[in-house]
Amino acid sequence: MFEAKTHLSALVADAIAGRVTVITRNGKPVAELRPISEERTTRASDAARRLRATRKRLAEEGKLRNINIRELIDEGRK
Repeated sequence: MFEAKTHLSALVADAIAGRVTVITRNGKPVAELRPISEERTTRASDAARRLRATRKRLAEEGKLRNINIRELIDEGRK
């Protein structure tokens, strides 16, 4: 892990180039540094777009007035 911290820029450059780096602690693998797939980036962008559209629609319908995040979470659990 120490080497990963001291060489992070090089490891990120490796990921950009398509290489996967396994990071270990005490000789045991604990994480991977890898490029983000195009599909994953697209899915995240689509999800963000849908959330913005839903928020806009709810605001236009007046459904976001006087409501807090806890109420939204609780409503989502019903």
